[in-house]
Amino acid sequence: MPPLDGHESGIAWLAARERGLWLVVLLGYGLGDLGTTLVGLSTGRAAEAGPLAAGLVTEFGLPALVALKLTSLATFYLAWRLLVRPFRVAVPLAVAGVGVVVTVWNVVVLLT
Repeated sequence: MPPLDGHESGIAWLAARERGLWLVVLLGYGLGDLGTTLVGLSTGRAAEAGPLAAGLVTEFGLPALVALKLTSLATFYLAWRLLVRPFRVAVPLAVAGVGVVVTVWNVVVLLT
């Protein structure tokens, strides 16, 4: 087997940490974003920025936001399952990154 170049070894390094990335997805995107959004919406300190989510919350209330979050998590997982290794690590990496950034943003909004 030929030696890995820097790009391939980085992907392999991330792929070896997929479980940890999925944990960050669940904590950041799943619980963090959802929890801080629910607090913000229920206290009136924040508004949903996503047009789809905002419409669903307006029409069906906060349970719609939970259903949307669960559906999106299931879709991300399905995409991850369908992609080939080691490149499928991009899915939890991207969702974890977005989840952490959005959760931090939501906390800042709630605290200001």
